[in-house]
Amino acid sequence: MSAQQLTYEGLLEIFRESDRRFNEKLEKQGAEFDRRMEEQRAEFDKMRQETERQKKERDTQYALEKQERDAELARIEKETNKKIGNITGSMGRVIEHMVAGDNIIGKFAHLGYVIGEYSRNKKFGRELPEKLDAKGEIDMFLENGEIAILLEVKTTLETKDVYKLIRTLERYRRFSDTKGDRRRFIGAVAGAVVEDDAIKLALENGMYVIVQSGESVEIVPTPEGFKARKW
Repeated sequence: MSAQQLTYEGLLEIFRESDRRFNEKLEKQGAEFDRRMEEQRAEFDKMRQETERQKKERDTQYALEKQERDAELARIEKETNKKIGNITGSMGRVIEHMVAGDNIIGKFAHLGYVIGEYSRNKKFGRELPEKLDAKGEIDMFLENGEIAILLEVKTTLETKDVYKLIRTLERYRRFSDTKGDRRRFIGAVAGAVVEDDAIKLALENGMYVIVQSGESVEIVPTPEGFKARKW
């Protein structure tokens, strides 16, 4: 075969052919890259959608479970409060019955108070103007003519209950003044459980303290020099 002479035009044709093949290769690689990227994007979107679906299911399940838990807790709390209320109410009634009647009347008789009659849950001052601050309720009201004993009864007696009775005595004094009732009033507090601070505060303010003793009640011995305060 005779050698052909390489001309300038021939050399250019070789370069153009090489460029064409290189560009075709690049196009094929680019197309393959784009295809793979599209597949990866589609796979990523699928994974993202599945993740969102699972998250939505979990959120829905959690919301339902939380709703059920909240409803159950609300039911338990309601039942517990009802039971506590029943227990507290029952204990309060028991304590009131313990200090009522001959039991406590006999105790006060030993202190020189002859009780002629008594009443429970005595309300007063409802018909008076609010500005007089002469309204309230007395757990037990013991009467012996010139003196009446106002008794605050609690399952657990605390210092706040002593202060409450002092305010009640002040209000009842104002109420009695509007009615022309010149009797004097003294205070007494009672409880199944009585805090030491409550006993101390009551005695310091000239009030008697009644505590549970077995199935009966006792009046706490007063300190030397004790004098019942009269409102």
